[in-house]
Amino acid sequence: MHYNSQRPLPRGALSAIKRARSVDVPLPHLYRPAEVAEAFGCSEWWVKEQARRRRIPFTRVGGAYRFTAEYFVEIVAVFEERPVWGLGSVSRPVPDPAVVPARWNETVPKVQLRAKPPRRASGSNSAPAAA
Repeated sequence: MHYNSQRPLPRGALSAIKRARSVDVPLPHLYRPAEVAEAFGCSEWWVKEQARRRRIPFTRVGGAYRFTAEYFVEIVAVFEERPVWGLGSVSRPVPDPAVVPARWNETVPKVQLRAKPPRRASGSNSAPAAA
């Protein structure tokens, strides 16, 4: 990587780089969308689309989406779904008849649907017949 003399580094960036080199901090592994998709069992396109729509955390390096292990955990948490009826019971409870709204007990009459005739068959746009 080369230094661009036309675009200076932000203030304090050079000292932060020197501190990071002296501490020997390992860089985090950045996962590609294909690796994340394989782990989740979905398509690479889906991972990229979620990142593009900003629904999942990501890092963009060199114009490409990258994900850390921490982001991976956050993605799982974002799409986590809990049972609606509590943790102990997954089955739906039986509603109390006194609480059920009346419209749920009503039967819906069946209505026979009919298609409209096509406009061209109605004859309103056709040329008048010769007399």
